[in-house]
Amino acid sequence: MGCPREGLKERKARALAVLRALKEAYPGARTELKHNSPFQLLVATVLSAQATDRSVNEATPALFARFPDAKALAEATPEEVEPYIRRIGLYKTKAKNLVALAQRLVAEYGGEVPRSKEALMRLPGVGWKTATVVLGAAFGVPGIAVDTHVARLSRRLCLTEAKRPEKIGRDLESLFPKEDWVFVHHALVLHGRYVCTARRPRCGACVLAPYCPSREA
Repeated sequence: MGCPREGLKERKARALAVLRALKEAYPGARTELKHNSPFQLLVATVLSAQATDRSVNEATPALFARFPDAKALAEATPEEVEPYIRRIGLYKTKAKNLVALAQRLVAEYGGEVPRSKEALMRLPGVGWKTATVVLGAAFGVPGIAVDTHVARLSRRLCLTEAKRPEKIGRDLESLFPKEDWVFVHHALVLHGRYVCTARRPRCGACVLAPYCPSREA
Protein backbone atom coordinates (compact mmCIF):
# COMPACT_ATOMS: atom_id res chain seq x y z
CA MET A 1 0.00 0.00 0.00
CA GLY A 2 1.40 3.39 -0.98
CA CYS A 3 1.31 6.61 0.95
CA PRO A 4 -1.93 8.59 0.80
CA ARG A 5 -2.18 11.98 -0.80
CA GLU A 6 -2.50 14.38 2.06
CA GLY A 7 -1.53 17.79 3.32
CA LEU A 8 0.71 18.79 6.21
CA LYS A 9 -2.27 19.01 8.57
CA GLU A 10 -3.24 15.37 8.01
CA ARG A 11 0.37 14.20 8.25
CA LYS A 12 0.85 16.07 11.53
CA ALA A 13 -2.31 14.52 12.92
CA ARG A 14 -1.00 11.03 12.13
CA ALA A 15 2.39 11.92 13.63
CA LEU A 16 0.75 12.97 16.89
CA ALA A 17 -1.28 9.75 16.98
CA VAL A 18 1.96 7.82 16.46
CA LEU A 19 3.58 9.81 19.26
CA ARG A 20 0.79 8.99 21.70
CA ALA A 21 1.07 5.28 20.88
CA LEU A 22 4.85 5.34 21.25
CA LYS A 23 4.60 7.03 24.65
CA GLU A 24 2.29 4.29 25.86
CA ALA A 25 4.47 1.51 24.48
CA TYR A 26 7.91 2.94 25.34
CA PRO A 27 7.49 5.43 28.20
CA GLY A 28 11.14 5.25 29.22
CA ALA A 29 12.69 4.99 25.76
CA ARG A 30 16.42 5.68 25.73
CA THR A 31 19.57 4.42 24.06
CA GLU A 32 20.51 0.79 24.67
CA LEU A 33 24.20 1.64 24.45
CA LYS A 34 25.72 1.19 27.92
CA HIS A 35 27.66 4.19 29.21
CA ASN A 36 28.43 6.12 32.37
CA SER A 37 29.41 9.50 30.93
CA PRO A 38 28.96 11.65 27.80
CA PHE A 39 32.46 10.57 26.72
CA GLN A 40 31.59 6.89 26.99
CA LEU A 41 28.36 7.49 25.09
CA LEU A 42 30.29 9.27 22.34
CA VAL A 43 32.75 6.37 22.05
CA ALA A 44 29.96 3.77 22.05
CA THR A 45 28.00 5.67 19.41
CA VAL A 46 31.06 5.93 17.16
CA LEU A 47 31.57 2.19 17.55
CA SER A 48 27.92 1.47 16.75
CA ALA A 49 28.23 2.68 13.14
CA GLN A 50 27.62 -0.37 10.92
CA ALA A 51 27.51 -2.53 14.06
CA THR A 52 24.86 -3.70 16.50
CA ASP A 53 24.37 -2.20 19.94
CA ARG A 54 24.76 -5.70 21.33
CA SER A 55 28.25 -6.12 19.87
CA VAL A 56 29.24 -2.68 21.15
CA ASN A 57 27.90 -3.41 24.65
CA GLU A 58 29.91 -6.63 24.72
CA ALA A 59 33.10 -4.73 23.93
CA THR A 60 32.84 -1.52 25.91
CA PRO A 61 33.05 -2.77 29.53
CA ALA A 62 36.65 -3.90 29.04
CA LEU A 63 37.41 -0.92 26.80
CA PHE A 64 36.13 1.58 29.37
CA ALA A 65 37.85 -0.21 32.23
CA ARG A 66 41.15 0.33 30.41
CA PHE A 67 40.35 3.76 28.95
CA PRO A 68 37.69 5.35 31.20
CA ASP A 69 38.03 8.92 29.94
CA ALA A 70 39.38 11.03 27.10
CA LYS A 71 42.78 11.56 28.74
CA ALA A 72 43.42 7.83 29.10
CA LEU A 73 42.35 7.11 25.53
CA ALA A 74 44.35 10.04 24.15
CA GLU A 75 47.53 8.51 25.57
CA ALA A 76 46.91 5.19 23.81
CA THR A 77 47.83 4.05 20.33
CA PRO A 78 45.30 2.59 17.89
CA GLU A 79 47.10 -0.73 18.19
CA GLU A 80 46.44 -0.73 21.95
CA VAL A 81 42.75 -0.07 21.37
CA GLU A 82 42.20 -2.63 18.60
CA PRO A 83 42.09 -5.79 20.77
CA TYR A 84 39.16 -4.38 22.76
CA ILE A 85 37.01 -3.73 19.69
CA ARG A 86 38.22 -6.43 17.31
CA ARG A 87 34.77 -8.05 17.05
CA ILE A 88 33.19 -4.78 15.88
CA GLY A 89 33.08 -3.96 12.18
CA LEU A 90 35.76 -1.62 10.80
CA TYR A 91 37.63 -1.91 14.08
CA LYS A 92 40.98 -0.70 12.73
CA THR A 93 39.51 2.52 11.37
CA LYS A 94 37.44 3.02 14.50
CA ALA A 95 40.47 2.54 16.75
CA LYS A 96 42.34 5.26 14.87
CA ASN A 97 39.34 7.58 15.01
CA LEU A 98 38.76 7.02 18.72
CA VAL A 99 42.35 7.85 19.65
CA ALA A 100 42.35 10.93 17.44
CA LEU A 101 38.94 11.94 18.81
CA ALA A 102 40.19 11.66 22.41
CA GLN A 103 43.30 13.65 21.59
CA ARG A 104 41.15 16.42 20.10
CA LEU A 105 38.87 16.43 23.15
CA VAL A 106 41.86 16.80 25.48
CA ALA A 107 43.58 19.45 23.38
CA GLU A 108 40.55 21.61 22.61
CA TYR A 109 37.87 20.87 25.21
CA GLY A 110 39.69 19.88 28.38
CA GLY A 111 38.71 16.26 27.87
CA GLU A 112 34.99 17.08 27.91
CA VAL A 113 32.44 16.37 25.17
CA PRO A 114 31.37 19.64 23.52
CA ARG A 115 27.67 20.48 23.45
CA SER A 116 27.76 21.91 19.93
CA LYS A 117 26.79 19.83 16.92
CA GLU A 118 29.30 21.68 14.77
CA ALA A 119 32.10 20.99 17.26
CA LEU A 120 31.14 17.33 17.56
CA MET A 121 31.07 16.86 13.79
CA ARG A 122 34.63 18.14 13.55
CA LEU A 123 35.79 15.20 15.67
CA PRO A 124 37.22 12.16 13.84
CA GLY A 125 34.58 9.50 13.18
CA VAL A 126 31.65 11.72 14.19
CA GLY A 127 28.96 12.53 11.63
CA TRP A 128 25.55 14.17 11.77
CA LYS A 129 23.76 11.12 13.20
CA THR A 130 26.33 10.45 15.93
CA ALA A 131 26.40 14.10 16.95
CA THR A 132 22.61 14.25 17.14
CA VAL A 133 22.40 11.05 19.20
CA VAL A 134 25.04 12.21 21.69
CA LEU A 135 23.59 15.69 22.12
CA GLY A 136 20.12 14.27 22.73
CA ALA A 137 21.00 11.33 24.96
CA ALA A 138 23.78 13.02 26.97
CA PHE A 139 22.58 16.61 27.18
CA GLY A 140 18.90 16.64 26.21
CA VAL A 141 19.51 18.82 23.17
CA PRO A 142 16.45 18.45 20.89
CA GLY A 143 17.02 16.55 17.66
CA ILE A 144 15.84 13.44 15.81
CA ALA A 145 18.79 11.32 14.77
CA VAL A 146 18.07 9.01 11.84
CA ASP A 147 19.47 5.50 11.66
CA THR A 148 18.23 2.61 9.55
CA HIS A 149 15.32 1.92 11.92
CA VAL A 150 14.12 5.51 12.06
CA ALA A 151 14.43 5.87 8.29
CA ARG A 152 12.49 2.66 7.63
CA LEU A 153 9.67 3.43 10.04
CA SER A 154 9.36 7.03 8.90
CA ARG A 155 8.79 5.93 5.33
CA ARG A 156 6.45 3.07 6.26
CA LEU A 157 4.39 5.47 8.35
CA CYS A 158 4.42 7.93 5.42
CA LEU A 159 5.88 10.67 7.58
CA THR A 160 8.49 11.36 4.92
CA GLU A 161 9.43 10.34 1.41
CA ALA A 162 13.03 11.45 1.77
CA LYS A 163 15.98 9.10 1.59
CA ARG A 164 18.82 11.18 3.04
CA PRO A 165 19.01 10.96 6.84
CA GLU A 166 19.35 14.72 7.33
CA LYS A 167 16.24 15.40 5.22
CA ILE A 168 14.28 12.66 7.02
CA GLY A 169 15.28 14.24 10.32
CA ARG A 170 14.07 17.67 9.21
CA ASP A 171 10.78 16.20 7.99
CA LEU A 172 10.21 14.45 11.31
CA GLU A 173 11.13 17.53 13.31
CA SER A 174 8.50 19.49 11.39
CA LEU A 175 5.82 17.00 12.50
CA PHE A 176 6.60 16.28 16.16
CA PRO A 177 6.77 18.72 19.10
CA LYS A 178 10.34 19.84 19.79
CA GLU A 179 10.23 18.63 23.38
CA ASP A 180 9.59 15.09 22.10
CA TRP A 181 12.30 14.90 19.44
CA VAL A 182 14.82 12.92 21.51
CA PHE A 183 12.10 10.54 22.71
CA VAL A 184 10.84 10.01 19.14
CA HIS A 185 14.30 8.93 18.02
CA HIS A 186 14.75 6.39 20.81
CA ALA A 187 11.18 5.06 20.60
CA LEU A 188 11.34 4.57 16.82
CA VAL A 189 14.68 2.78 17.16
CA LEU A 190 13.24 0.38 19.73
CA HIS A 191 10.07 -0.18 17.72
CA GLY A 192 12.07 -0.82 14.56
CA ARG A 193 14.46 -3.14 16.35
CA TYR A 194 11.81 -5.33 17.98
CA VAL A 195 8.51 -4.92 16.11
CA CYS A 196 8.66 -3.13 12.75
CA THR A 197 11.67 -5.09 11.55
CA ALA A 198 13.10 -4.81 8.06
CA ARG A 199 12.19 -8.26 6.71
CA ARG A 200 9.26 -9.50 8.75
CA PRO A 201 7.42 -6.65 10.43
CA ARG A 202 5.08 -7.84 13.17
CA CYS A 203 2.08 -5.83 12.01
CA GLY A 204 -0.36 -7.90 14.06
CA ALA A 205 1.45 -6.92 17.26
CA CYS A 206 2.17 -3.31 16.28
CA VAL A 207 0.68 -0.45 18.30
CA LEU A 208 1.26 1.83 15.31
CA ALA A 209 -0.72 -0.34 12.88
CA PRO A 210 -3.91 1.79 13.10
CA TYR A 211 -1.93 4.78 11.79
CA CYS A 212 0.32 2.96 9.30
CA PRO A 213 -0.60 3.10 5.59
CA SER A 214 2.00 0.38 4.93
CA ARG A 215 0.63 -2.20 7.36
CA GLU A 216 0.02 -5.70 6.14
CA ALA A 217 -3.62 -6.78 6.00
